[in-house]
Amino acid sequence: MKHPALLLAAAVACACGTAVAAPTVTRLTPPSELFSSGRADPVIARFLPGQRFDLQATIRPDAGQKITAARFLVDGKPVGAAVALRDCSTGCVKGAAAETAIATVRALSASAAGKHEFSVEATQADGQRVVAKGNFEVVPFSAAMGPKIKNIIILLGDGMGAAQRTAARIVHGYAQGKAIEPLAMDSFSATALVKTSSLNSIVTDSSPGMTAYVSGNKNNNNEEGVFPDDTVDPFDNPRVEYLSEYLHRTQGKQLGIVTTADVFDATPAGNAVHTSNRGAGTGIVDQFFDDRAHTGLTVLMGGGRKWFLPAGTPGSARTETNDYAFSAIDPHTAEIVKRWGVSAGGLDKGRDLIQDFQSAGFQYAATKAELDKADPARPLLGLFAFSNMNVALDKINGRRGADKNGLSGASVVEDFGLPDQPMLDEMAAQAINVLRRSPKGFVLMIEGASIDKQAHNMDTERWMLDTLEFDRAVRVAQDFAAEQGDTLVIVTADHECSGAALIGGSIVTDAKLAELAAKKGVANLRNSVVGVYEKAGFPHYRLAPDGYPETTDIDYRLLVGYGANADRYEDWRTKKTPQRDGQQPFVGEMPLKWYPANAAERDDALGEYQVTGQVPGEQAVHTATDVPLSAYGPGALAFTGVIDNTDVFFKLAQAAVKGVVAPADSSGAKKPPKPRR
Repeated sequence: MKHPALLLAAAVACACGTAVAAPTVTRLTPPSELFSSGRADPVIARFLPGQRFDLQATIRPDAGQKITAARFLVDGKPVGAAVALRDCSTGCVKGAAAETAIATVRALSASAAGKHEFSVEATQADGQRVVAKGNFEVVPFSAAMGPKIKNIIILLGDGMGAAQRTAARIVHGYAQGKAIEPLAMDSFSATALVKTSSLNSIVTDSSPGMTAYVSGNKNNNNEEGVFPDDTVDPFDNPRVEYLSEYLHRTQGKQLGIVTTADVFDATPAGNAVHTSNRGAGTGIVDQFFDDRAHTGLTVLMGGGRKWFLPAGTPGSARTETNDYAFSAIDPHTAEIVKRWGVSAGGLDKGRDLIQDFQSAGFQYAATKAELDKADPARPLLGLFAFSNMNVALDKINGRRGADKNGLSGASVVEDFGLPDQPMLDEMAAQAINVLRRSPKGFVLMIEGASIDKQAHNMDTERWMLDTLEFDRAVRVAQDFAAEQGDTLVIVTADHECSGAALIGGSIVTDAKLAELAAKKGVANLRNSVVGVYEKAGFPHYRLAPDGYPETTDIDYRLLVGYGANADRYEDWRTKKTPQRDGQQPFVGEMPLKWYPANAAERDDALGEYQVTGQVPGEQAVHTATDVPLSAYGPGALAFTGVIDNTDVFFKLAQAAVKGVVAPADSSGAKKPPKPRR
């Protein structure tokens, strides 16, 4: 079957009495099945009434011809906004002919509910035309059955599937088949299963995994808040408005972003930044600041100091190669500034972005001690590491003064030169202290980032404790929501990572396990250790006063396997050090250069029990498995069943703009039980 655009073009050519080939539309945005396959359903792109998005088409003319004009129509009516038309003589993807044209209309919106057909009509120099059609849907607000919510808190456990949640619960304590005390996320009012696929794959990465929740649309892997296009500029793609932008523009809500990752990373950036390259660190952090009036950004916390320091400063990673600057003389990018009302940016690797934030009224915290002193009446920037923050296991050991996971008599956080990093719940509490003063309310995203990063590394104890750290942040948000009564909290994941499976429990003591590791091999480390079914028993982790296990090397420990892993060696014991983090600017310097570069080097054939992987490379990978979502507060009962990740956006917006569609259940107003200490 010929592409629908080709059929339409052929019809136009025939009507003109010409026998030569006609121009063709090779890409039409927003994405649609109507354009791709000729089917009207399913509708791929969906928007809120008034939510802004871009229209774009890539048009290939006949050889030797040029596209001279293009226009867009919605429901047969021409779009009034100007069409920016550029060719591909420069700045397009490989394979695009120089005469290929890209036509764009920026910041369109539609208010009428229902399905809409849009089309592009393009004319080349000899008068031949091509028409291509697509569709999108405007999802109407429903009649409310309850009040509007004032605040939205999204807690995102990166890579956190059902197995990761369950493992954290087991570590927290089981007795005769029942959890001694539920995790905070287990006490939420409603639960759903979420489908996580991205626009171009059943297996998403974190960029579209996050943006689906806060834009209502699918993005390609590695892209944030944009649809794919045929240019190489990572910042000029067709945009779609985020929840933070929509609610700031229409209601004046503020935005907070908290993460244990580098703040340029996919999940934090996927709440406020528009780019097709999740790795474009300089431009991403610049856009956080430059467009803060557009997004309402009031709190930004995590790692990532390297992007904020002027080039040439020790630790700086700023470079012009991944920055952005929209040209005022190129209508293709000038229209972004004009129509979206955002900054034009600039290639400024020497920029002191921390100073820019401070000059704009933000207070800056580089340590927990400074965070504790933060003034809740002022916006807050917190950068506690040069890139990703250290994980919970290593931060806790540093606080305890323990050396269980250190090198040469020093703890991991001291090796990194960052002995005073806050825990995620401490960051969450300070973010809420600032944002709760927002008169119109706020949207806050809190990410437990290294659940994913350590699952990639197949470092079981580190991701388990990061899940516990994340749950403590969940409780902070839940306590606030219970106190206020006007806050909707959701806990979910962007995807599952590693195919983690809780296969059972060790049938030996930790001392015996160490002995068996010395004896080596499958017979000792698998056959003599792994207890399944009733032999798994109930691992007993003793919690210290700080809420974390006294040690993860316990007798009869929980055993975890992986279904999406690379080759590795297993001895079931806590890894002495984390793997080397290649994103850190000082990773090649002592003592960081002595950290293992990958799982094979880390395990060093320990015990000689090799677990052959199902995937190539050195890391475990994301899976396509559905992830759980739990909701708490007014509107929580809208989050049930099996839903698409994009559905979450519309449910959140419904509660904020029109009011909840189901009455809040009584548990949504109760104060959750406090954990034992």
